[in-house]
Amino acid sequence: MATTKAKYNIKAVSQMLGIQPGTLRAWERRYRMIRPSRNEAGHRLYTDEHIRILKWLMEKVDKGFTISQAVSLLESNEEAVTHNEHSENRTQLDKIGDQLLDSLLSFNENDAQRHLDHAFSLFTPETVAIDIIGPILVKIGDLWEENKITSAHEHFASQFIRSRIGMMLLSIPSDSMLPRALLVCGPNERHELGLLIFALFLKRKGYDVIYLGQSIAGGDIDIVINEIEPAYMFMSCTLKKNIPITIRLAEALQREFPSLKIGLGGYAYDRLSELDKKRIQPFIVGNSKRAWEQWLQTN
Repeated sequence: MATTKAKYNIKAVSQMLGIQPGTLRAWERRYRMIRPSRNEAGHRLYTDEHIRILKWLMEKVDKGFTISQAVSLLESNEEAVTHNEHSENRTQLDKIGDQLLDSLLSFNENDAQRHLDHAFSLFTPETVAIDIIGPILVKIGDLWEENKITSAHEHFASQFIRSRIGMMLLSIPSDSMLPRALLVCGPNERHELGLLIFALFLKRKGYDVIYLGQSIAGGDIDIVINEIEPAYMFMSCTLKKNIPITIRLAEALQREFPSLKIGLGGYAYDRLSELDKKRIQPFIVGNSKRAWEQWLQTN
């Protein structure tokens, strides 16, 4: 069984894989496919999981793929890299998620930071956001609705997660060769964490993301679209009561900006009837990485 302990320095990794340390550092900065931890001296330390990912990427590069193409394949099919370790990784993701949730509900910021840093040292930022943070948000929402936690617990956890994802979003460079995407919550919406995770997904794929967050004043969105001319616009809804007005806005914007590709996402749409879902199907982006990938490929 492979260990998740960080034990290889960059020189050892370079010798094992035949990759120059400078190239490896450049890949990490540009593509963020792994996040090695650091020892007390500030030197990178890699795990067996990191080695498997890097070896898989090198195999693709040796077959003629560019590194950006290889990373894209990795992100769309990560199970191909660690097929034999899938169960172990799933257990590790669940374990870290449980530890992080306990820390957040105990108002223990230091422990929460430590658990999240550990997650980032083992998995890609996208995996952490979708497979750890995403389920935590759902659990926190359920606990709050069932009156098992207070609004203070929900606010503390949400603010912590919002801060960390926000910092990640700002740290990832955009690719000006890919389309610009405008992201904003639907009218009257204040719950933006799911949208933040989607913004991170797009940013990791190189899109030029303009993130507005919570809903903005009526009419202002037209001004923003005219000013930045995005190729895509995504709006999020977590409250079912806000779906009708969000759909009306999407339809109005589609008529006003025919070339603008508009997507709607958020947990509220899962609660619609099949008939309602079918009526707005072209707008629905979905709530999983696979669904997001498919929507982008067909729009």
